[in-house]
This record gives sequence, structure tokens and C-alpha cells, in this order.
Amino acid sequence: MDISVSLVNHMGSDLSVVNAARVSFAMEHTEFDDKNDTKLINYLAKHNHWSPFGHASMQFHIKAPVFVARQLVKHQVGLVWNEVSRRYVDNEVEFYKPEEWRGRPKNSKQGSSDEVIDINPRHDMVDDYQKVLSTAKWTYEELLRKGVCPEQARMVLPQSMMTEWYWSGTLYAFARVCNLRCKPDAQKETQNVGWGIDGYGAELFPASWHALRDA
Repeated sequence: MDISVSLVNHMGSDLSVVNAARVSFAMEHTEFDDKNDTKLINYLAKHNHWSPFGHASMQFHIKAPVFVARQLVKHQVGLVWNEVSRRYVDNEVEFYKPEEWRGRPKNSKQGSSDEVIDINPRHDMVDDYQKVLSTAKWTYEELLRKGVCPEQARMVLPQSMMTEWYWSGTLYAFARVCNLRCKPDAQKETQNVGWGIDGYGAELFPASWHALRDA
């Protein structure tokens, strides 16, 4: 199953940001001024005046493997996260299957290299990864068949299991996520989520997103 990022809802616009900033002077614009309002947004981002960017927000429905979710859930400030729980559900288990296997980096302790590892040099070789997934899935389902509660049966499921969550937060908070998770040294699968969010941010809040992503 592939990683996916879907926009559920959003609130505000670039105009919301500048009006939140100008309210200090009891001022309000009814239309976005490309020149002056963009200049103000760039100033706010450059000087770390983050609160006006908190008046615009996005909500996503994201599907990704558990190991990606556990990286992203570390981002807490300005964000709210609600995830499917296998304490309560025991529906069909789905797993993430990478298109390729990357090699270890040569000069660092984290990340991966551009080298692609061939884990199946012979067509008749057993795919160990698939075997592990099949065994885990069968064991999980067998525990359920024997009456074990879902909250314990889930212990056998690997990190490659797909999960899904609703993720809501301010424009500023999601920009911080993308500034970190879209970097080349971030895990590729996590980058996929980051770039998915980035596309929506750039489309919905072009001036603010550009300023925050370049700040």
C-alpha cells in the first residue's frame, strides 16, 4: 500500500495572516494586496513573528507505515493528531512494501545512500520480507481467532504496518514540519509525507508558505 496525504479541510488564507498582524493597529484589508501584503508576510516570517500564521490552518488524512508515523508524531506544538487504534479495531492488516531497498550511508549514522540493494539476486529466492509480513499477519489473525483481545494481538504486528491519522494544525506548525522533513537527509518515506503537505500549503497559502518555507 502506498503512502498518501489528503487534504480534509483548511481555514483562512494569506489575507487572514496579514489581518491578524494588522489588528494591532486596528487595521483590516478586505482584499489581499500582492505587493504590500506579501512584503508584510515576508517581514513576519523573517523576524519570527509566528502568531499571525497561527490564524490559518490545514487538516489532513494521512496513510503511512507505523515507522513514518512515529517520526512525525514527534511534532507536537501547534498540531493535533488522532490515529486509528488497534485496541478497538481488528480489520484487515495492510503493509508498506518499498519499491526498492536503499543501502546504508557511508559517512553518517542515519539515513540511506543512493545505492539500491538487490535483496533477490535469484528469482527463486524466498522474499524474506514478505515471509515476515505473512507470518506476522497470520499470527495476529490466529490470536484473534483464539479469542485474544485486539489490544494484545497487535503486539506481533511490525512497524511496516500501515496506519492512518487525522493531522490538524496551524500553517506555521506545518511549515516547521516540512522545513525539517523535506530535507534531503530525512528518511525518504517521511519526505513523501512532507512533500504531500508542502504541495497543499503552497497552493492554499502561496505568500505565507513561501515565506515560511524559505525563512
